[in-house]
Amino acid sequence: MVVLHTALSVKTVDLCEKENAKLHRTDGYELVTMDPPTPVLRRGQLFKLKLRFNRPFVKESDIVRIFFSFGSRPDVMRGTKGIVTVDDKTSFLANSETWQVRVTDMRSENVSLEVQSPADSPVGVWKMRIDTTVSGVEKTVNTYEVDSDIYLLFNPWVKDDLVYMDDEKLLEEYVMNDTGKIWLGTEKQHRGRGWVFGQFEDCVLPACELMLKRSEIKDAARGDPIKMSRAISRIINANDDGGVVVGRWDSKYDGGVSPSTWTGSVPILKKFLETKESVGWGQCWVYSGVATTVCRALGLPARSVTNLTSAHDGDNTLTIDRYFNSHYEYLYQDPITGKQFVDMVWNFHVWNEVWMARPDLPMGYGGWQAIDATPQEQSDGMYQCGPASIEAIRQGAVGFNYDIPFMVSTVNADVIHWIEDRRSESGWRKISCSKSEVGRMILTKAPFVFDPNGDGDREDITFHYKAREGTREERFALYRAARSLNGARKIYAIPEKAEEDCEFTLVDLDTVNIGEPFSLEVNIKNYSHEPRTFHANLTIRSVYYNGNPGNMVRAVTTRFTVSPHEREVLRLPVTADQYLEKLVEYCHMKLSAVINVVETNQTWVGEDDFRVVKPTIAIETAKTLIVGKPADMSLKFENPLKELLTDCEINFDSSGFIKTKEMRFRDVAPGGTVQAKYQVIPHKTGKHNLVVTFVSKQLCDISGMATVEVINELGNLTQ
Repeated sequence: MVVLHTALSVKTVDLCEKENAKLHRTDGYELVTMDPPTPVLRRGQLFKLKLRFNRPFVKESDIVRIFFSFGSRPDVMRGTKGIVTVDDKTSFLANSETWQVRVTDMRSENVSLEVQSPADSPVGVWKMRIDTTVSGVEKTVNTYEVDSDIYLLFNPWVKDDLVYMDDEKLLEEYVMNDTGKIWLGTEKQHRGRGWVFGQFEDCVLPACELMLKRSEIKDAARGDPIKMSRAISRIINANDDGGVVVGRWDSKYDGGVSPSTWTGSVPILKKFLETKESVGWGQCWVYSGVATTVCRALGLPARSVTNLTSAHDGDNTLTIDRYFNSHYEYLYQDPITGKQFVDMVWNFHVWNEVWMARPDLPMGYGGWQAIDATPQEQSDGMYQCGPASIEAIRQGAVGFNYDIPFMVSTVNADVIHWIEDRRSESGWRKISCSKSEVGRMILTKAPFVFDPNGDGDREDITFHYKAREGTREERFALYRAARSLNGARKIYAIPEKAEEDCEFTLVDLDTVNIGEPFSLEVNIKNYSHEPRTFHANLTIRSVYYNGNPGNMVRAVTTRFTVSPHEREVLRLPVTADQYLEKLVEYCHMKLSAVINVVETNQTWVGEDDFRVVKPTIAIETAKTLIVGKPADMSLKFENPLKELLTDCEINFDSSGFIKTKEMRFRDVAPGGTVQAKYQVIPHKTGKHNLVVTFVSKQLCDISGMATVEVINELGNLTQ
């Protein structure tokens, strides 16, 4: 045998980007289709590789090693470095924790390989190099550096990956679907707002890489979905470390984009990638929409979840405490700590669920986990939340990681009203406790369906988070959580008030269209055998969706008497002219009534939040469009206000069309018709969802959706 003393030289490396992408279900990523293409692979699954050398490979003497490296200091023992040696191996070891390679074809100087990464490999950009030498003269090494980045993603189709989902069909929704809905509103009046996740756009994976580097998550930890999802919840917001989105809730959006203007995640991530700066402005559903995009792009099954009437428990007591002074006026700061808005109830709040096994928890706590990218409270010194096991939240198992107590409060806190009382040791008397105000309805988009004109795609997942309200199981879970938290244990130990002899009912408002009048009404029944004197405070005000006060619309204080066994109706009417100018963004209103029975000191508090309904945009376009050919889209809705709309802007987005654009047009007269034409150019075949938003200086949060099919000129739905 003649030994060759000159090491092989690598002439070309074919990463088989498109062939591998099809096998790995990553052929939808634009990075794969660009020139040159970038490999996008899923971990734990073999991929193909072709090498061409300067001469035939001699297996008896040639040594070829392929190095895969991740991060700044690759290390085999930490899982950030893989080394494989090309030999005559024909099979892979099952459940291997190391990189593996086998030869599938060897013809002269051309060698075809299959490589498989471990199913727990770090997720992100890997680098590859090839070293060649000859047996006996290993000191002589030729090195070939592969220029291309290699993106390695989570793989929920592989059983050995912690994010594996056994119902493979669901992955079409929770990983592959690039458009969806996020629900906004109140329990009685809510709607699904279209959102383009766009996880396959060319800017998304590079933006994910930038944000994960800024999160400073350790390289070795990037294979762990628990640590990765927690880092994602932290770096989506810009409160700690130069994250993606800056939040704002005060209607002052100069220097950025109003949250209601966004149609999807791609414009946000693209701007973040290009400027390397945080993007303004976001609110909870914007954070959640971007988080869904990032998780799905990285291969982590994810969905956006909306909690209608959502608690923000700022002092870890599992209660939302509301205080009134001795004049029955609501206090907008905690009298104990002096802080404003320590405890709040948001009309709605949006977070995310991600799917994974939880080997760090007892059996049964895997599956969907809650993460929340909206910066509300710090966890371990940073604004991050989760992953919190949904089952642990339901059981009230607050001793498990991560942030279970906060999430239990979010979906199931009791709302307790306190009134100033000098006779009480604490100076405050507990006057009522609402056990069913928080977590009225928890919604997400149902798989495999998209309803552009209604809520046929809504899925109610409330019972995933808690048992039916008022049942022993629901109360037991909350009390179980309270027993483990010192502050909560003390509050829940305070006894409930005794039965009283007067009954009050606040009449809930279901739907109020913008421009229509409405009324606050309270039904009162005196069950006693004596007259009862009542002192009542009635208020109507606008509120921001996170519970912060907006503008006072009407406030009335009255005193009256009700005879024994008689009924009375308190009514406070409001005209359109009284409330229209007082509305704040998203048009949420709060009705409040505080009534004291003078003879018995019984005090009752009633509150109702509702949303003034605004019109939606009607979208008209051909139901079938052709790839590459411009098509007109007509947009129309009526201005519901009696004032001129100025600075009008329309935004359009869809993952299958040209990049997002904005369109400005002339002012709209009071009561006039907003009407515009918009030209779109589809670039992908298949069924696509269109999302449109309208904003003006006077009116925002107007949106519309439509679904169209795109074909090529031959009439086929697939390219």
